[in-house]
Amino acid sequence: MTWLRLAVSNLGLSPLTTIVNILLMALGTGSIVLLLLAGAQLSDTLSRDARGIDLVLGAKGSPVQLVLSSVYHADVPPGNIPLSAAERWANDARVARAIPLSLGDSYRGFRIVGTRADILEHYGAEFADGGSWSHSMQAVVGAAVADAAGLKVGSRFAGVHGLGVGGHTHESEPYRVTGVLAATGSVVDRLILTSLDSVWDLHADAQTAPHSEHGHHDDDHQHGIESHAHDHHDHARRNGVIDASDIEHSDGDREITAMLLSYRSPMAAVSLPRLINADPALQAAAPAVEVSRILLLIGVGLDGLELFGWVLIATAGLSVFAALYGSLHARRRDLATLRCLGATRAELLLCTLLEGLLLSVIGVAIGFLIGHAAMELLGSWLQTARGVALTGWTWLPAETVLLLGLFAVGIVAAAIPAVQAYRTDPATTLAET
Repeated sequence: MTWLRLAVSNLGLSPLTTIVNILLMALGTGSIVLLLLAGAQLSDTLSRDARGIDLVLGAKGSPVQLVLSSVYHADVPPGNIPLSAAERWANDARVARAIPLSLGDSYRGFRIVGTRADILEHYGAEFADGGSWSHSMQAVVGAAVADAAGLKVGSRFAGVHGLGVGGHTHESEPYRVTGVLAATGSVVDRLILTSLDSVWDLHADAQTAPHSEHGHHDDDHQHGIESHAHDHHDHARRNGVIDASDIEHSDGDREITAMLLSYRSPMAAVSLPRLINADPALQAAAPAVEVSRILLLIGVGLDGLELFGWVLIATAGLSVFAALYGSLHARRRDLATLRCLGATRAELLLCTLLEGLLLSVIGVAIGFLIGHAAMELLGSWLQTARGVALTGWTWLPAETVLLLGLFAVGIVAAAIPAVQAYRTDPATTLAET
């Protein structure tokens, strides 16, 4: 305990230098911890949301865009496809389950998804209150939607045209909430689910021609509406928004945005995507492949940030070395006196190593607190804003390795000054002074 108190006292001789060294170590550690937590949990979230979805059937375009929009609901879909074409593949003997999706509207930034009730079974969702829809214009809301928008069973809300804010509000045709889902930690928490008929009926009604008071079409007024709608649709498509009012084909065939497919056997992966992609109007994207690409892109960015954290830690290590080396030079007379009073070379070595280790322990402890606290704050914000579940109340195996590595940095930084203290010759040192 005596040598520990002496090490603490020595650090207190230069408080500003000690604080700077601790802060450098804490910032570097906190940065790496935050990146480790975010990377691991985002990877788990991406894998969990795509679990059980072997293939996404959609319009031609970017496969990454198709997966992001249909599996993670984080992008604009590339287009719509005829329901009949999608069902032809859904009824294929190689497909075990098919879940249609129809996108186009939103509410307070949360997407309204036309689908079928078996999507709840796919995500393992259970009702916290109420039940599933049974008629058109009824909806089930995820846990994050209910919390953020204050929706409950019996609430009514009007969807907004488009997947962002600022679109036309369908005030004349509000949805009624029939059920609120319990939190699942998956993408379904931030979705508003309804029937396909709701989406089709809503936008079919939106295009119904107005009538004059005599029961005849007002041709001029109708022409103006069609012209305005055409301009609006062109503007929406130029901005990457899929116009939900175009979900009905000119030949009367219904359209959907995408179809989520699950294979009956792994052998289907050999032939089914190739056959679907041969269709000039359709494409098949495998979430597993696209998720790997997404994680690779995320990993490159995280690696760059993690490298910056390690630069901070290396800077802290050099700063610790410089501080201890300078302190040792200033205290060489004190070390020589300790030797004369009976201190051994090993004890002086231990005292100097303790100083470096104390700087590392304090800096690393503060850094881990900063990293986990920042992750918890970020997770709380994402949970409220986007329904993405991230937490700082977790410990990764990689953090244990990081912890040991950081302690090693502190010891290595103190090693050279400690060896010099070990080699101190009391007679020579006192004679010089």
